Amino acid sequence: MATQERGNWNSHVGFVLAAAGSAIGLGNLWKFPYITWHNEGGAFVLVYLIAVLAVGLPIMMAEILVGRKTQKSPVGAMADAVGKRWAWVGGVGVFTGFIILGYYSVIAGWTLRYFVKCVGWT
Repeated sequence: MATQERGNWNSHVGFVLAAAGSAIGLGNLWKFPYITWHNEGGAFVLVYLIAVLAVGLPIMMAEILVGRKTQKSPVGAMADAVGKRWAWVGGVGVFTGFIILGYYSVIAGWTLRYFVKCVGWT
């Protein structure tokens, strides 16, 4: 059986931007101005950035390292990296992705509806 060639990122910048885009997400961009306004702006932004760097960056780096080491799906990566008893953690990650997809679909629908109403196509 022939092995299938895997795709690679063309540049490190492209990978970093894609990882940051998936980590930041639509929810943060949607709620950020509202939360900043109601919490006096500057102090909230400082605490928010510290929290994102302290919590999100190590988690993202751990996911990247496990993925690069195992070169497998999330379930297979957890089974190889930690042990077969931990494969369910990868499954939870996949399930969480589907839940987030449903959330983003609703927000995208609202955005399209407001755009259509704003342009006057109705």
